[in-house]
Amino acid sequence: MTDAAGRDGWHIVEDDLSGAPIRALLERHFAGMLANSPEESCHFLDFEGLKAPGVTFWSIHCGPDLAGCGALKRLDGRHGEIKSMRTADAFLRRGVAARMLDHIIEEARAGGLERLSLETGSGAAFEPALALYRRHGFTDCAPFADYRPDPFSRFMTRAI
Repeated sequence: MTDAAGRDGWHIVEDDLSGAPIRALLERHFAGMLANSPEESCHFLDFEGLKAPGVTFWSIHCGPDLAGCGALKRLDGRHGEIKSMRTADAFLRRGVAARMLDHIIEEARAGGLERLSLETGSGAAFEPALALYRRHGFTDCAPFADYRPDPFSRFMTRAI
């Protein structure tokens, strides 16, 4: 099996969220967000939100094993938001998030989007994610879409 780039046994698929492994990974994602930020500062999409029109959700696999996930929410015809980036614990620090982020950027570009933005937490638990986004050209920005300033949130954006 290959990923979008055709190498190393990785593959990324559009996921319907019906499988037990992806549901368990997302439950862990939700719990992690709530453990590291106040509930009113958590802006993750739940299962129904991830199935909403305008949201595309992918899972990434190494061979048969679920390695992570990510989603793209179209905000309008030119602007999208990265959502639900999560790496399975067994695959941490193996490039899963970078592969998924590259995939989301390419899908957004292919879909005609010109800008991607994201909201993530601001505490120490979010530093690895912030470093990943910075390495991929994202910079800090003001709140976008329906977000409001929040000391527990960081907002980032980049042109694509």
